[in-house]
This record gives sequence, structure tokens and C-alpha cells, in this order.
Amino acid sequence: MAKFINKKSCFIDKRVKIGKNVIIYQNNYIEGKCFIGDGTILYPNNYIKDCFIGKNCMIHSSTLENSEICNNVSIGPFARIRPNCFVDDECKIGNFVEIKNSNIGKKNKISHLAYVGDCDIGNECNIGCGVIFANYNGKEKNRCSLGNHIFIGSNCNIIAPVNIDDDCYICAGTTVTNNVKKDDFVIGRVRQENKANRANKYW
Repeated sequence: MAKFINKKSCFIDKRVKIGKNVIIYQNNYIEGKCFIGDGTILYPNNYIKDCFIGKNCMIHSSTLENSEICNNVSIGPFARIRPNCFVDDECKIGNFVEIKNSNIGKKNKISHLAYVGDCDIGNECNIGCGVIFANYNGKEKNRCSLGNHIFIGSNCNIIAPVNIDDDCYICAGTTVTNNVKKDDFVIGRVRQENKANRANKYW
């Protein structure tokens, strides 16, 4: 049986199945064919439709549709999991992260302000703040593939289609347009230039 903090404020579809020791806070809307696993906590203000959610997850103020979330996953606040996503065990999907049509491996961190679309990500990767997987070129969608243990720094653009192999490090601010081989260090910035005594003309 689930423990409701305020059952009157929630909508739970008749097709929803709920495991043991689930806690559901106020203002949750769950519809369609859903399963909520044992020990999961649904904090306030979630919309969940046609999803499988595993054990001991924590979801807060987020939207999830037609996707599978495995065990010990943290989502939100203000994340959006669009259709056809698979999120494996022990992942963190943080605030203002959008994921679409993607497979996310185990122990990945996508903590804030990122877009992951049409992508397959291995295990134990870190996707930094502001990372964008650019999957649409104006005519067609393309897909990216990432291996295991990859660090992608803040404000990187990954331009599909590219493959990034295991153990790579991609520096903040880099735009990736070519495939990356195992253990590569990738940097793609314009070198900074400081012009002395020139700022005053812009004030």
C-alpha cells in the first residue's frame, strides 16, 4: 500500500500498479499503464504517464511519459523524460534536464540544464551543465553513441551523428563534430584574447 500525504490532491488511474512502501506527496497525476516500484518516493507536482518506475526512486516536480526508469534513480525537480527513454540503475537526472528517445546506462549524472536527444550513453558518465546533443539538422534526426566513463564539461555541443568511445574527456565549451576515440582528450575552443584598455568604449 502507498502512503499518501494528501490523497485528495492526487489522481491515480485505475491501471496504475503501486508496490510496497511507496510515498506519494500532494499534486501527483499518474495515468495510463504505470508501475511504481517498492520504496519509491513521488515528491509533489509530478505528471507520469505510461511509465515503469523501479524500486527506491525519487521523483520531484517532473514529467515522465512512456519510458522505463530502473532502480535507485533520482529525477528532478523540473526534469522532462519524453517518450522512448530507458534510464538504468543509480542515475541522477537533475533540474531542467530533458531526455528524449535515449538509453541512459548505469550510474550516469546529468545534473542540470542539459538536453539529451536520440542518444545511447554507456555507464558512469558525467554530462555537465548546459550540454546539448544537437540531434536535428533541419531535415533529419541523427543519433549519438557514448561509451563508458566519459566526462563532458559544461556548455558542450555534441553534433549528431558522432560516436564517443570509453574513457574520454571533453573540455567545457567544446563543440564535437567528429568521432572521438578511446582515452582522447578533446578541446575545441577559440583562444581567449584580452585587449588592454579597450572595455571603456562599450560603456
